[in-house]
Amino acid sequence: MSAEYQVNGAVAVITLANPPVNGLGLATRTAAVAGIRQALADETVKAIVITGAGKAFSGGADIKEFNSPKALTEPTLHTLINVVEQSTKPVVAAIHSVCMGGGLELALGCNYRVAAPGAQMALPEVKLGILPGAGGTQRLPRVLGLEMALNMIVSGTPVASEKLAGTALFDEVIAPGADLLAAAVAFATKVADVRPLPKVRERKVDYPNHEAFLQFSRNTVKAMSGPFPAPLKCVDAVAAAVTMKFDDGLKYERELFMQLVQSPESKALRHAFFAERVASKVPDVPSDTPVRAISSAAIVGAGTMGGGIAMNFANAGIPVILLETKQEALDKGLATIRKNYENTVKKGKLTQEKAEQRIALVSGTLAYADIAQADIVIEAVFEELGVKETVFKQLDAVMKPGAILASNTSTLDLDKIAAFTKRPQDVVGTHFFSPANVMKLLEIVRGKETGKDVLATALALSKKLKKTGVVSGVCDGFIGNRMIEQYSRQAGFLLEEGCLPEQVDKAVEKFGFAMGPFRMGDLAGNDIGWAIRKRRYVEKPDVTYSKTADLLCELGRYGQKTGAGWYDYKPGDRKAYPSEQVNAMIIQHSADIGVARRKISDQEIVERLVYALVNEGARILEEGIALRASDIDMVYLTGYGFPLFRGGPMFYADTVGLPNVLDTIAGYAKGRHGEAWTPAPLLVKLAGEGKGFNS
Repeated sequence: MSAEYQVNGAVAVITLANPPVNGLGLATRTAAVAGIRQALADETVKAIVITGAGKAFSGGADIKEFNSPKALTEPTLHTLINVVEQSTKPVVAAIHSVCMGGGLELALGCNYRVAAPGAQMALPEVKLGILPGAGGTQRLPRVLGLEMALNMIVSGTPVASEKLAGTALFDEVIAPGADLLAAAVAFATKVADVRPLPKVRERKVDYPNHEAFLQFSRNTVKAMSGPFPAPLKCVDAVAAAVTMKFDDGLKYERELFMQLVQSPESKALRHAFFAERVASKVPDVPSDTPVRAISSAAIVGAGTMGGGIAMNFANAGIPVILLETKQEALDKGLATIRKNYENTVKKGKLTQEKAEQRIALVSGTLAYADIAQADIVIEAVFEELGVKETVFKQLDAVMKPGAILASNTSTLDLDKIAAFTKRPQDVVGTHFFSPANVMKLLEIVRGKETGKDVLATALALSKKLKKTGVVSGVCDGFIGNRMIEQYSRQAGFLLEEGCLPEQVDKAVEKFGFAMGPFRMGDLAGNDIGWAIRKRRYVEKPDVTYSKTADLLCELGRYGQKTGAGWYDYKPGDRKAYPSEQVNAMIIQHSADIGVARRKISDQEIVERLVYALVNEGARILEEGIALRASDIDMVYLTGYGFPLFRGGPMFYADTVGLPNVLDTIAGYAKGRHGEAWTPAPLLVKLAGEGKGFNS
């Protein structure tokens, strides 16, 4: 059973028991309804307490039932709440730890609520592109008031129970350390004979001049919600709690919920939600695989990337040593870390005390011997195999047995790097994304010799560092950079054929990308791509690239760090200003290679860039470099600024329809550089079968 039934004196106690967060799946709902009916049929029972086992009251709907018939099978969540609300004996919710979504809606259906301090209360449905669909938008304003309830529902942000003490949400908030269940049973005994039974639905929402407040809220939410419809629909649903009778408001809430569930934005958000959770699961690495303890770390290289990686460890409370070859470089790296923390303090995002604690966790050295006892060492040096070889041979010589040797390489062959050591089982790729202390993605590269415990440790570490860890196999560029190469190739060809950087960037940003390819190049450093292309010209002479990016680098225009890239920059100003010099260079290059420039639509720009990602993603999937299509989507959502409301490149292709994607690719294959558009066999196969990448 996923809900337990016990009788304590004259009080029946129903305990939701569906770990880890007592999700209200079909079995739990069925058992809870059966428990209430059993209590109602027992004449010795005078009151009922509902609580949750383990570390939650209830986290809400069981996410495993999303998009399945079970979610609508009786008893539904609505039915469970109705059974609770119509009980002829008082029902008390004993709330602790986590009370969110459907869990809070269930608690609102009870006659009384007793809470432990520190319980996290939330209606977070908006984060999945929907709204509370089981009465949350109608009941919460009746206990918290219009303003507080609206803020909670529109933001989805949890609020600690003690901050809501004194509102009608709780009848009692117990003292810290007190026994919640004993307090709830005592409370239930006290109110057992009180009639009429109080019901949240019978309360009124009083807010003077609510029309003006709701209009102000709509204007504010509209300005902040971007392409997502759910926040504004939340305001509409909450407004119904003020302007409609309860049952009418409930019906209206349900209508809005059903509209949002079918919206592409909600489908994309739910896809991302599940994708993030499944990314940490590797089929041949069981969840009980032992992990190595990581209580200290070392980083080789104190540059921008090395310093950013070090900050991740300091933020997680793990001491970290930065290793450099020259004192000047080390001092600069440590000073940059201090400056970054000081800027965070100035923005009010960190206290001075916490900043100092984190800075104190970062130290520096010029000697390999000083890092020998670290549990993990991450190499963050120049992206050149010879440089990596020197570092890894040194690490192999000095690091203690059992230390994890990780490389932050973004493109190089991890198996070759592992072969520089006598312990390839300890080598793994940990590809952080710049700025490493900000970006969520951590691409975890599994070499052919990487130990399962090392992989499990890297995945566990990604969570500790608050990163989204995605596992990739070994290939040139792994998942993200292998795909971005095709995207960048198309961006370069577009310049030769008629576009200028600003038009390409604006088209892609209008589609929803955080940044277009040329602004992204200027931010990352155009010299990095140049170094990779020089290597590829030797290794893959048959692959064609536009020469515009090389010409740009020959002018010394590496991006923001040199004050000039595809765009011009002013001192202290990160805004990109179109460059007359660069635009003239692009137009001249088209003439030099004999290409007549033409007018190119924004639609063509977006299709060529996005479908280049999709086509290469299909190859990566087919080769087993990525475990699943949703892992590719996660890489792009968390590391490359792909629009969240479109769900990632592979999910977006599914929504467009793979036959349509294939037809469009076939059209571009007839144009200039058509060889870049050979469709991936998996794309052809799935399109022919009427399936999607995420089917």
